[in-house]
Amino acid sequence: MRRKCTDSLIHWKKSPARKPLILQGLRQTGKTWLLMDFASKQYDNTLYINLETDQPAASYLSTPHDPQEALLFLETYADKPLRPSSSLLILDNIQCTLKISTLLSAIAADFPQYHIAAVTRSVGNSDLYSHHDFDILTLYPLDFEEFLWANAEFALAREIRAHFTSFTPMGKDLHQKALSQFRLYQIIGGMPAAIMEYKKEKKLLMVPDTQQKLLDLFLNDISTLAPKGTARYCRNSWLSIPSQLGRTSRKFQYTRIAKGATAKTYQEPLQWLIQNGLVLPCHNNQDGKNAARQQINPHLYPIDTGLCTRMLKIPAYQLLTGEESIANTACTETFLAQQFIQNGYTLSYWSSGNQAEVPFLLSKNNHFIAVDYRITPHQKCRNLMRLYNIRHQTDSSCPLEQLKQMYLLSTEDFKSKEHYQIVPVYAAFCI
Repeated sequence: MRRKCTDSLIHWKKSPARKPLILQGLRQTGKTWLLMDFASKQYDNTLYINLETDQPAASYLSTPHDPQEALLFLETYADKPLRPSSSLLILDNIQCTLKISTLLSAIAADFPQYHIAAVTRSVGNSDLYSHHDFDILTLYPLDFEEFLWANAEFALAREIRAHFTSFTPMGKDLHQKALSQFRLYQIIGGMPAAIMEYKKEKKLLMVPDTQQKLLDLFLNDISTLAPKGTARYCRNSWLSIPSQLGRTSRKFQYTRIAKGATAKTYQEPLQWLIQNGLVLPCHNNQDGKNAARQQINPHLYPIDTGLCTRMLKIPAYQLLTGEESIANTACTETFLAQQFIQNGYTLSYWSSGNQAEVPFLLSKNNHFIAVDYRITPHQKCRNLMRLYNIRHQTDSSCPLEQLKQMYLLSTEDFKSKEHYQIVPVYAAFCI
């Protein structure tokens, strides 16, 4: 499967300021496959060591060693020569050897000519590796454009990007084809295993079984790695997130986790889920400040729309029809959060009391983009205009001087309005 992250890997290989690479991400997003595929095409020689299964290597690397000695060990253990520029050393599952970051930093300082890449699951390891010592990339599930590539819809992906750039309608046939692919993506999601299951025979019947196996793996990670005494609360919180979406109020409610649940009990488990990449947070941003500082009443999203579909047990036919429902709304909003995070945006939302709420206020490089959505064309969406009007009031409580653009994501084709633009929901990866 073609992944956008490959371009970042090539840039890393060519960079004169290259540091050891940490490729992080949740289980089963394709990290090891991606690095092995990259190595086979970009290097003459690949040294691969899995620190979860290669116990002698894990034991050796868990204690301090001279960098020269460590390189000799790694080379002889992999039984392949490690040469500058033409060899890539891949250390998989480095979360199993927690002190290895110090050794890798030392090797990089003494022998910067060697190319070293490491793979780690985000869960439980998000704060162990410094950007000062490592180049860090995060691999997410496939976004919708990568999903199109995986299904050999390269021309359709190009058409969507071209029409977004020119902001001209796709036309009835192309638009309907893109909507059909979008609905498939809502059901399947971006986890490689689920996509491969669908690709076998272009059928959906076995996809839920694959998704359930993935969910079981995530739940096992939560139970194993959550802070002592919080595993049950972390699991309950994680499982409740999809059911809290698609309603009038998107604010996460503790009482919907379990009867009598309180912030005191569940705040810490939720924060752990966010810090470890198992939940996508979208914070309140009423005054246009950095969303990371606005921790009040967050919206929380699953990491993948396909897993969201499975957790809600939504029948595939219900999403294929595109009918308006709470479940469809939940999956669409999860889809948007997933696409925007992968495009490098910080997620926040804007609200004006009980009068209006824009679900996504995207920020990057001190610029903001406001995004609302609707499931069907007949739905009224006044939130963007409310934001526009308040922004231009002299006594505005929402200055947002850096608001660059406003989009309404819809099942309609590309269309311009006076103060915002209507964009087909499937083109969210272009924003």
